Amino acid sequence: MKPNVTVNDIQNKKCVVVLSGGPDSAVVAYWAKNQGYTVHCLSFKYGQIAEKETRQAALIAQKLGAPIKIIDVTSLKEIFLGVTSLCDRNIALTSEFTQPIVVPFRNAIFLSIAVSYAAAICAETIFYGAHGSDAANYPDCREEFYKSMAQTARLGTETKLDIKAPFSGVPKSELLKIGKDLGVPFELTWSCYLDGEKHCGVCESCVNRKAAFKQAGIVDPTKYDR
Repeated sequence: MKPNVTVNDIQNKKCVVVLSGGPDSAVVAYWAKNQGYTVHCLSFKYGQIAEKETRQAALIAQKLGAPIKIIDVTSLKEIFLGVTSLCDRNIALTSEFTQPIVVPFRNAIFLSIAVSYAAAICAETIFYGAHGSDAANYPDCREEFYKSMAQTARLGTETKLDIKAPFSGVPKSELLKIGKDLGVPFELTWSCYLDGEKHCGVCESCVNRKAAFKQAGIVDPTKYDR
């Protein structure tokens, strides 16, 4: 499947990519560069247990040759304690999707900051890694959400700024195939909700990662504890 953004959509060659450190956003960053954009990356410390995410995001950006800013909003943990297992070690992690995995309105927070950054550097497009496998469980990964955010961004900045998820509707396994063709260093990406030396292999995100590589028919370079 092809992404739902084409070269003809590109109005300005400078973009901001929300780079989590995971494979999905890494593919988006590599795709954007391949499309001719000058990529500027943003990653976020929001009180997540998996602090390794931002460290890996920095390595991916370095490999891509793109500047990255790590934005520290760890005070958000005060909101997320008792709410999400991604920030609170007292909430059990599960191997399947459960509501405590959701970080409420996380993408909206990240995209709002990305709007400020894009406006500051005169970039007209923000990309993030929402894809078809996320839409069922995560409202802030759906097309109607990011189109609404884009409209709000334009109203709030009086610019033509757009927010897009170029692989919206594309399953994670297909996204990995695209990334392989683009040379994405999947060995540098981090999916696990924990912060160990290796991926735990049993949290919901690790389970999804394993399944997506298997479905894609791509060798998984990830080291797992289990």
